[in-house]
Amino acid sequence: MRLFLLDLLALLLFAGVGLLAHGRPIDLPGLARNLLPVLFVWLLLAPFLRTYRRPTWGNLLLTWLLAFPAGLWLREMALGGGFGPGFFVFLGVALGFSLLFLLLLRGLAKALRLW
Repeated sequence: MRLFLLDLLALLLFAGVGLLAHGRPIDLPGLARNLLPVLFVWLLLAPFLRTYRRPTWGNLLLTWLLAFPAGLWLREMALGGGFGPGFFVFLGVALGFSLLFLLLLRGLAKALRLW
């Protein structure tokens, strides 16, 4: 449960920083719009990938690698956006920053022996 909460915090930080970077306020609708599609896919995949039952760096990376593109695709579909070059730039930036937050918090958990 602790690792899930750390991952959730990492995802919230990612969504909040994204809102700030685009000049938007950090509010519940913005966080929900940016976080819920990814979190939905994450929670669907995590039991099958044993993300929390058997936590390893590999399980985390596989969950991230599958959940983020699928969640961002779902987000784009819900918002009615297109899948042109802009989406793929957004996807690349989102993948990089989300991974940074996830690895930083998981690394902190490892250092503090919470994992």
